[in-house]
Amino acid sequence: MEADDRLFSLVLALIATEHGLLKTEILSTVRGYAERYDARPGRNANLERQFERDKEQLRELGIPLETLESPDHAGDNQLLRYRIRKGRYELPESVRFTPDEIGLLGLAAEVWREASLSEDSQRALTKLRALGIEPREPVIGYAPRLRVRDGAFDPLRQALDRHQTVRFRYLRPGSEAPRERTVDPHALVLHEGRWHLHGHDRDLDAPRTFLLSRITGPVASVSNSTFDPPQPGVQDRVLAELEALRLANAADLELIAGSDAEVRLGRRAVERDGRVIRLHYTDEVVFADELASYGPEVRVIAPDSLRARVRDRLAAVVAAHRDEAR
Repeated sequence: MEADDRLFSLVLALIATEHGLLKTEILSTVRGYAERYDARPGRNANLERQFERDKEQLRELGIPLETLESPDHAGDNQLLRYRIRKGRYELPESVRFTPDEIGLLGLAAEVWREASLSEDSQRALTKLRALGIEPREPVIGYAPRLRVRDGAFDPLRQALDRHQTVRFRYLRPGSEAPRERTVDPHALVLHEGRWHLHGHDRDLDAPRTFLLSRITGPVASVSNSTFDPPQPGVQDRVLAELEALRLANAADLELIAGSDAEVRLGRRAVERDGRVIRLHYTDEVVFADELASYGPEVRVIAPDSLRARVRDRLAAVVAAHRDEAR
């Protein structure tokens, strides 16, 4: 039996009980376990280990699994009961989906099935199915597969799900060497095609937003260090802040007619006057890297700081080629 189906059956069973189920009741009755359950004492060690792994996976998926001790036998793990309180798991009354919306949700989950966001897609599908909503077949013939390229994404996503503090080295613009940061991850957001981590920087005791592509080396979890989840809506707030930053930064560029730069940058222009366009950007360092990649096809008119960064990059390329020619 597929693991997804076993987890789905476990979720259904734990939602359906008000007082919780004993481990033996789960193993002997829930589909995915019951087929292999042996009533003879000491014959279910492998099945019990499977249940322990499944419990951890449910919690990693954000499912509020609770354990209840027996009032008469406190501390006896054999008499622990497990449940998922329906009030903490069901959708709010104000949230309802049309058949087409459910189809699109199913398609979105298919898109991410093998990607770095597979835990999110599994969480969404498991929740929909447990609430009696079965996504239809995808609304198009096939679903593409998307992958997140930043190596820091997976460990940050896992730490965020587990509310666990992380430590990584981060290279700030203008710095010669990366500096170690200790952060409580609150949200991962995608803005202008780039992933950002927002969290509480423990060293600075302040909220900070980090560009994932500037994280160098591995992301490590800090042992025995967890934090309370942030207030709802943190993702929307961070995206609004990034968008405000983007709108506050404007560049005037002169483009060579018919060039690749004109095609690609021209689509993002908010104003155009002949070959001169104006567009917004969020991160000057990242934007300078992009503009320098077009070489002579683009000339920065303003701002001066952006023009200087692009000029420095082009000068570095020239110097590198001169060194190779010697």
